Amino acid sequence: MEFRLLGTVSIDTLSGPLPLGPAKRRSLLAALLLRANTPVSISQLTDALWDDEPPLHARTVIQGHVSRLRALLMEADAEAHEVELTTLGDAYLLRVPESLLDSQRFEELLMLAREQRSATDTVLMLKEALALWQGPPLTGVFAGPPLQAAAHSLEESRLATVEQLAGAYARLGEHNRAAAVLRAEAVAHPMRESLAAALMTALYRSGRQSEALDWFHRTRRLLADELGVDPGRELADAYALILRGDPEAGRHSDDGPGPTQLRPAAIGVDVPAPLTPARALAPAHPGGEPHTADLLPRAPRGFHGRLLELASLSRAAAGEAPICLVTGPTGIGKTALALQWAHRNVVAFPDGRLFADLRGFSDTGEPEPLEILREFLLALGVAPRRVPESVPAAAALFRSMTARRSLLVVLDNARDSAQLRPLLPGGTDCVTVVTSRHRLEGIIASDAARPVPLDILGPQDGVALLAGVLGEERVLAEPVAARRLAELCGGLPLALRVTAARLSGRPQRTLAGTAAELADEQNRLAYLEGEDTGVSAALRLTVQQLPPEAVHQFARLGHHPGGHFDPYTAAALAGSNPVTAATALERLGAAHLVTETAPGRWVLHDLVRLYARGLDPASGREALISVLDHYIATALAAADTAEPGGESCFLLPDGFHRPSAVRDFADRAEAMNWLATEREDLTLAAAAARTAGLDDRSWRIILLQWPQVVWRVRDNWTPMLETALAAARALDDPYAESRVTTLLGWVLTEEGRTADAVALLERSPGLARQADDRLGEATALINLAIVQAEQGDVELALEGCARAIELGREERDAHTEMLALQHLARMQLAANRPQEALDAARAALDLGPEHEEAARRVLLTTVCGEAHLALGAKDDGIRLLERAAREAEEAGFSDGAVRALGALWQVTAEPDHGKRYEQAVRRLSDDG
Repeated sequence: MEFRLLGTVSIDTLSGPLPLGPAKRRSLLAALLLRANTPVSISQLTDALWDDEPPLHARTVIQGHVSRLRALLMEADAEAHEVELTTLGDAYLLRVPESLLDSQRFEELLMLAREQRSATDTVLMLKEALALWQGPPLTGVFAGPPLQAAAHSLEESRLATVEQLAGAYARLGEHNRAAAVLRAEAVAHPMRESLAAALMTALYRSGRQSEALDWFHRTRRLLADELGVDPGRELADAYALILRGDPEAGRHSDDGPGPTQLRPAAIGVDVPAPLTPARALAPAHPGGEPHTADLLPRAPRGFHGRLLELASLSRAAAGEAPICLVTGPTGIGKTALALQWAHRNVVAFPDGRLFADLRGFSDTGEPEPLEILREFLLALGVAPRRVPESVPAAAALFRSMTARRSLLVVLDNARDSAQLRPLLPGGTDCVTVVTSRHRLEGIIASDAARPVPLDILGPQDGVALLAGVLGEERVLAEPVAARRLAELCGGLPLALRVTAARLSGRPQRTLAGTAAELADEQNRLAYLEGEDTGVSAALRLTVQQLPPEAVHQFARLGHHPGGHFDPYTAAALAGSNPVTAATALERLGAAHLVTETAPGRWVLHDLVRLYARGLDPASGREALISVLDHYIATALAAADTAEPGGESCFLLPDGFHRPSAVRDFADRAEAMNWLATEREDLTLAAAAARTAGLDDRSWRIILLQWPQVVWRVRDNWTPMLETALAAARALDDPYAESRVTTLLGWVLTEEGRTADAVALLERSPGLARQADDRLGEATALINLAIVQAEQGDVELALEGCARAIELGREERDAHTEMLALQHLARMQLAANRPQEALDAARAALDLGPEHEEAARRVLLTTVCGEAHLALGAKDDGIRLLERAAREAEEAGFSDGAVRALGALWQVTAEPDHGKRYEQAVRRLSDDG
C-alpha cells in the first residue's frame, strides 16, 4: 500500500488504486496525509475543503467522507500495513508509516543526498527522489487555500531539488546535463530567478555563452513586463560574471540552494499572504483625526482560483506608490479579482479603501472626474462646502489629503489613461488598482503602472465556479458534463455565471442537456445572455469604442477557419494589406479582443469569435476564399524556398484571390518552420474548404505541405491526406487525385501499411497519364516501386525506377531524375548489386546542385557509404557514413541519422555510434 501526494492524490495497492470518489474526499485524504500521524481538527479540515463560506452541513459532509475513506482502507486490509484512520474528539488522525508516504520518502532521500560526500552518489539520491514525482502535487483535489499553500510548498521543494541536482552535475563537470535538467524547469517557471541564474551558469560552462546571455535577456524582459522589476542580485551576478568571462561564474550555486523547508505547509496556511500594514501615519488634515473611508463594494461571491493572479497583484502592489493595472477581455473577472484582493488585504490600508466605477465601456456614459473626486473627498472627511468646484483643484486636494495616508484606491472599468490621472492619490504608501479592457500603455509609460494580465479560468476552476452557484452535489452528479460546460464557456467567468444562473433556476435541467445546447455554435451566444448582462452585451460595449477599420477587421476575423492568425492572414480576411492589418490587430489587442500569443501571432477566444462572426455574416464566403488563397500563395512560397529544385505542384485554382502581399522566406529553415507552425491551421482551413464546397482549394492547401511531409513522414499525415484525396475525387480531377494518391501511398508505405499503399499506388501512374502529367507519373512510379521492392518484386521495382528516370530526363527535370536515381540505388544495394548502387548514387549526386536539400544528400551519401562497405572499401565506407550522419544530425533529419548511424554501428561497434544511434531513434520516435 502506498499513499501519494506527489502527483494525483491516491492510495495505490497491489490490485490498483483505491476508488476515492469525489474531489472533496480526495481533498480530505490530502489534508490528513499532509499532517500524517497528527490530529487534524474539523475546523482545519473545513478550511481545507471550502474556499469560501462552508455550508451549514459541513461537519456532516466531512463525517461522511471520513466514514467512506475508513471503509475503503479496511477493504484494502490497511491494518496489515499499520494504517489506521481514527477519531480523537473533534479531530481525525491518520496513522501511516512514513515509508508508505511518497512525500516522506522524498524528504528522506533529500536528507541522504545532503549526507553524501560523492557528487555521483548525490546525483543518484536526488534522481531517485525526483522519480517519486508523477505530476503537479495534490492533483485532483478540490483545494482551498491551505491545500493550495501545501501544493506550493511541495512544488518549491521539488524545484529546489532540481537545482541541487544541477549543482551536483556541475561538480562532476557534466554541465550539459545540468543545463538539460534546468532548462525544462526554467521554461515552466520563467520568473524563478534562481533557476534562470543556474541555467545561465550551466550553459556558459558548457561552452554555450550566447545561449546563456539570451536566457538572461529573456528573463530580464519578462521580469520587467510582468512584475515591473529588475533582475535580482543572483541573476545579475551570474550575468556580470559571464560577461567578464569569469571561469568561476555562478560557482557559488553549484551545490544548489541552501537548506530548504521541505515539510509541506500545515493546514490553515492562507495564500497569498496579505500585505503588511504601512507605517503609522499622520492625521488626515491639520487639527483633525484620521478618517477611515471604505467605499468598497462587497466581496465577490463564488470567487474561485486565481491564486497566481492574486499573488501577482500582491507583488505589483509591493512597490512605492504603485499603480496595478488588471487587464483582460470582457467577462474575464477583472473587477472580481480586484475586489477579492482588496478585501483580503483590508488590514494593509488602515486609512481607507476607495472605489469608483469609471464606466469606460458602459451605455450610460462615464461619470465626470469631479463627481468621483467629490465622492472620494467626502469619504476622506472633507466638508461638502470645502470641496473645490474644478477638477484640477479637487485633484490637488485629493493628492494632498492622501500624501501621508495608507490608502487603497480601486478604479474599475477604465477606458483610457487620461481618465485615470486626476484620480491618482499622492502618497507613497497608497496603492491604486485599475481594471480595464484596454492595455492602457499610456499610464504604464507615464506612471510606471504594473500590468497584471488576466487569462481565462482553467477547467478545474471553471467547474468550481459552477459548483459555487449550483451546489457541489449537482456538479459532482455530472462531473463530465460540468467540465464540458466549463470548456464550452471558454473559461470565461461571465459566461460560466450566466450558465450557472440559468441552471440554478431550473433544478430539473441536467448539466448534460445544457452542454448539448451550448455545443450548437449558432445559438451559443444567445444562450449566454442573462437578464441584464451577457457575453454579447459586454462585447458590444467594447466594440463600439473601436474605430471603423478595427471593427471591420474584427468582423472578418470571425470567419477565420483556423485558430491563429498573423498580419498577412488578417489582411487576406479583411481585404487590406499587412501593415493596415497589423495596426488593426494592435487596436484589437489593446482592447483585449484578440490575444498575442507570440510576436505577430494572435488568437481569438471562441466566444469572441462567434460574436465577431455575427457582425458581418454576409461576408463569410468571400473572407473564407480570400484566406484560403492566402494560404495557397504562402505555402507555394514556402515550398519553393524549402525545395528550390522541386516542381510546382499545380496551377492556381479558378477565381484565385491574389493576396496584397505574400510572406517572404529567407531560407529553407524559415520556410519549414512556417509549415510546421501553421500545420494545424492549414488542416482546419482545408477542412473548412471541403465543408464550403471549395474542394479545388482544399487539396491544394494540403498537398503544398509536401516538404514537411517528406521531412517528418511518420508524423500522422494520413488523415489530412485522406481529406485531400476525398476533395480530389469529388472534383473528378485525375491530376489532383494522382498527385495526392502518390504522396499518400508513400506515407502509408512508411507507416508499414503496405497493402493499403499498393491499392492506392497501382492506380496513380494511370491517373497521371490520363492527366498528361509526365512528372507526376514519374513520382508515382517511384513510390510504387518502393512498395514493390518491399514485397520482394525487385525486378519490377527496378523497371519502374528506370522508367521514372527516363521521364525525368525527357522533361529535363533534374529533381525528379535525382529522386528516381536515389531509390534505384537503394533497391540495387538491397539486391546485392553494390557497384550498380554506387554508380546510381554518384549519378544522382552529380545532378544535384550544391544547395540540394540535406535530406536527399544524406540518403545518397549513406547509400554510397554502404556500397563501399559491400565492395570491401571499409575506410571509405566509414568516412562517407560518418559524413552522412553528421550532416543529418546538424540538419535535424532524424530518419537519415538513424540510417547512417545504424550502418556505422554495425561495422564499427564504437560506443559513440551506438549512443548517437539510440538518440536519433528517440528523436525519430518523438517526432512521430
